Amino acid sequence: MASWPGWLRTAAPTRGYAALCGAAGLVVAALFAEFATGAGGPTVSQNISNVALCAAAAAAAWACLAKALRERGRRERWAWVLTGAGALSWAVGQGFCIWYETVLGQEVPFPSLADAGYFWMMPFTAAGLLLLPGTRQSIAHQARSILDGLMIAVSLLLITWVLILGPLVRQGSDSALGLLVNLWYPAGDVVVLTIVLFMLARLRRGGRRPMSLPLVGAGLAAFTVSDSGYAYLTLIDGYGSGNVLDLGWFAGFALILLAARRPEPPQAGHDEHALTQPLGVMLPYLAVLGALATSTFQVISHGPRDPVISWMRSAIILLIVGRQLLTLLENRSLTRDLEARVEARTAELRASEQRFQALVQHSSDVVTVISADGDVTYQSESIQRVFGFDPARIMGARLTRVLPADAAQVLRAAIAAIAATAYATRVVEVAMPHADGHVRLTEVTLTNLLGDANVEGIVLNSRDISERKELEDQLVHEAFHDGLTKLANRALFKDRLEVALRRRAGVAILFLDLDGFKEVNDSLGHAAGDHLLMQVAARLRAAAGDGDTVARFGGDEFAVLLDAVAAAADADDLARRIIAALDEPFDVENQEIHVQGSIGIALTGPDARDADQLMRNADLAMYRAKSAGSGQFARYDPQMHTGLVERLQLAADLRRALDTQDGLEMHYQPTIELRTGNLVGFEALVRWRHPVRGMIGPADFIPLAESTGLVRPLGEWVLAEACRQAVAWGMDDPDQAMTMAVNVSGRQFDQTDLPAIVAAVLAETGLPADRLCLEMTESVLMTDTEENLAVLLSLKDIGVKLAIDDFGTGYSSLAYLRRFPVDTLKIDRSFVERLSGTTPDAALARTIVQLGQSLGMATVAEGIEQYAQFLALRRMGCDYAQGYYFSRPLPAADAGRLLRDPAALAA
Repeated sequence: MASWPGWLRTAAPTRGYAALCGAAGLVVAALFAEFATGAGGPTVSQNISNVALCAAAAAAAWACLAKALRERGRRERWAWVLTGAGALSWAVGQGFCIWYETVLGQEVPFPSLADAGYFWMMPFTAAGLLLLPGTRQSIAHQARSILDGLMIAVSLLLITWVLILGPLVRQGSDSALGLLVNLWYPAGDVVVLTIVLFMLARLRRGGRRPMSLPLVGAGLAAFTVSDSGYAYLTLIDGYGSGNVLDLGWFAGFALILLAARRPEPPQAGHDEHALTQPLGVMLPYLAVLGALATSTFQVISHGPRDPVISWMRSAIILLIVGRQLLTLLENRSLTRDLEARVEARTAELRASEQRFQALVQHSSDVVTVISADGDVTYQSESIQRVFGFDPARIMGARLTRVLPADAAQVLRAAIAAIAATAYATRVVEVAMPHADGHVRLTEVTLTNLLGDANVEGIVLNSRDISERKELEDQLVHEAFHDGLTKLANRALFKDRLEVALRRRAGVAILFLDLDGFKEVNDSLGHAAGDHLLMQVAARLRAAAGDGDTVARFGGDEFAVLLDAVAAAADADDLARRIIAALDEPFDVENQEIHVQGSIGIALTGPDARDADQLMRNADLAMYRAKSAGSGQFARYDPQMHTGLVERLQLAADLRRALDTQDGLEMHYQPTIELRTGNLVGFEALVRWRHPVRGMIGPADFIPLAESTGLVRPLGEWVLAEACRQAVAWGMDDPDQAMTMAVNVSGRQFDQTDLPAIVAAVLAETGLPADRLCLEMTESVLMTDTEENLAVLLSLKDIGVKLAIDDFGTGYSSLAYLRRFPVDTLKIDRSFVERLSGTTPDAALARTIVQLGQSLGMATVAEGIEQYAQFLALRRMGCDYAQGYYFSRPLPAADAGRLLRDPAALAA
């Protein structure tokens, strides 16, 4: 269909259909006036009729073919194609008629080529109508539809025989072909009309109609009238073009055109019982009544002389009998089906009733029905299983009299609340007695079904919820208490604190953090740590008052709430009692353990009006106490909060400085070889010039960077800047044995990709790996030993040097020094300071130097400020030194000048 010419692809009409109908009506009226009056003479009427009929047939053919292009269904498409082909065939026949009468100016012979075109219209149209889709039907419905169609066809054929075909046959014709053609027109019309009526009967009510059959049927009916008249007038030589009879053909094509152009009706649902509709049931019998009336009139008028009529009437009778037998069989089948459905439904209802009864009797709920007066009219047997009572004892009794007074009072109030409203419900909890004497908490749902004819009472569904309540209480307790120590948790502590604050009473809270708990966990294990926490909790409860709330927030953090505290001294006294209680040793797995706690105290006041502020203040005070040493307490001071705010602001400024690299500067302190006094390298030290505070020392912002995680990007920036500066000074020259030392924080060693970062910086700057020395504190060696060892070995594989800074102040041991690949030990300045003064102490410094020499490590002394210190260290055999005696840390430009003029050094 897609290859058809574009002029056929016409959109489905949505507007102007009424105008098209009006135009068709006006043309029919005009033709009627012309044919009735004969204005212009017979020739004009003849030519007008021929042209109008040919145009009408061609227009109908075009409309049907265009409609076919818009149809989606294959059967609908071909139905319209064949209908259009029939109209086109008729238009061709009318074209021959125009050729004979208008062009040649002679009478159309009968039969002629024009009849050949007219002949094929009915077969094409019948085939198209039979292709229309119908409803899927059972075999019985299909048989009934066939019988209905035969009844309609035989009845219409009988009517046509009596009125048209019989007289034509009896009158005869000049030739057998002429008689056959003459009989074909009305007979074909009867067949097509039968198909139209049959299809109308099969259409689903409300379903989609693939063709406007009423319009098509009306058009074919008009054809039947004109064909029948044409057949009769042709036999008596009384027909001529331009006759009023031609209006039937024109109107028929006009109606087919309107059917094709009619807008699509909205989709509707399907009806599976098409022939049960009035039209489907009555149409065959209406056709039979018409046939019987026509044949009866013929018999009365002319007598029973025509055997065709008799045979047709007999056929109709047989079809009716067959139709009724089929209906009887269908009715019997339907009756059996209905009986089976009723039996199945009855059995289903009986089973449902038995199932419902079993469910009620064995349900965990106890079902009780009471009358409006409160008397029990039904009691389920489940009461014996749930509450231990015999149902017979309850039946007929006044419910409120067999229950305890408290439960009866609650139920009476609930019944009164729902008694006036149908289907109202109320849920109450009452304490119900059990037959064994125990009291069971019960949830009772009352429903007013007094107006329900099947119940006529108030239904009580009772359920034992004692275990559920116990579980709920247990879950609530667990949700608000610590699972290990059974103390209150953070949520309960905060809730009680908020309650105390709402009473506007003086409140104090103490935050406690254990000192040394991590070491217990790491050395003895988590089980020992849990045992220790439980003992700490017991001592806190003993130290606190009866009205105080002791809570564990998690880990080794505890809190105590003093409700309605009279003075700050009361909180201080409690803190002293707690510290004294914790001062006693703990027995954990037969080992004597000593731990202490740092306590922060916060009281209500202008700077703490809600729970969150008060808890924050206590937390700040706890950290202040921890910084003062183990086993101390501190009371909150507003300056603590100010310091916290300043710390947060300073962290934000440091982050901004790292992002913009504005304010960060690198200073370089020279390293001197003590034996020769030569400059052998620099230590890179970062400085921060704050836009408001000025120069901030490393001791102030390096710990801040470590606590906020900014030390990682800061360390990468320092490493890259130091390496670039070293290359700029020519320290990559193989002839100069110069080294650039860079400090690496312990937080940077947490990065497993530290070796990759160092390698990338060296590759980017071009500094040889052996000219870079990374300095770390002893804490790096003591934490996460295996992981840090792997990082240090990877750094050694790169080729960089490693040094331990501030050696001697931490927890280093000889075992660690032998295990880790360290190149240099840097003697802490505190040992160097002991080399001067009235009682110099060189033992520790000498020990470190000797230790380094025995392990093959170089030693560097830090903080040399006096000549005596310089001289003592050189005599000990220390390799290198740093300090103000030689030079302070210098900006890059000043350090570069020192590099060019080493004589400027003090040594």
